[in-house]
Amino acid sequence: MTRRLLAYFLLDTSGSMNGEPIQALNNGFNGLISMLRADPQAMDSLHLSVITFDREVKNIIPLTALAGFYPMEITCPDSGPTHTGAALELVSELVKKDQVKETADTKGDWQPLLFIFTDGKPSDIQKYRQMIPVIKGLEFGAIVGCAAGPKADEQFLKELTDHVVKLDTTDAITLSSFFKWVSSSITQGGQSQSTGESMTLPPPPSELNIII
Repeated sequence: MTRRLLAYFLLDTSGSMNGEPIQALNNGFNGLISMLRADPQAMDSLHLSVITFDREVKNIIPLTALAGFYPMEITCPDSGPTHTGAALELVSELVKKDQVKETADTKGDWQPLLFIFTDGKPSDIQKYRQMIPVIKGLEFGAIVGCAAGPKADEQFLKELTDHVVKLDTTDAITLSSFFKWVSSSITQGGQSQSTGESMTLPPPPSELNIII
């Protein structure tokens, strides 16, 4: 069995993403898939799962091998809250179900990766904070938070992970740059784990501000 690298994407589709931001998110995410498909190692081992969150949380793409992953259209409602905590709850359930653990007979999957993209802050703050220790307990290889646009509050993401980037805008060029960096992060993560090293993220491009 080939050891799999599982990557989970939590994408904010709340009402504030309506219009140009959701179009830019679609273009950026589908561009990410194209970039990853050019990497033979990713084609061999990478599996992706996509969860959208607004007032509802949906696993719109259950765990799928990169080779069988096709461009998709992410949509969002005209208005509504941002249930980030409920999205974390769903991803914790999915990881427990999806991940093949190491046993005496099998190597098991690599440590999974989690990418969270939001243009706001959690509407369900209590649930969000309840889920933080649960997510940390799942031993992700890396958790990357992206706070995009002027209304995004990166401090909530900082409670979850040390890897937080801030985008000033949610336009197509900025989001394309972000997803290009995500692509190199996934590629580097797969390579470092396969050599037994802990995962390190590549330096981000100038459009992305690392939050310390």
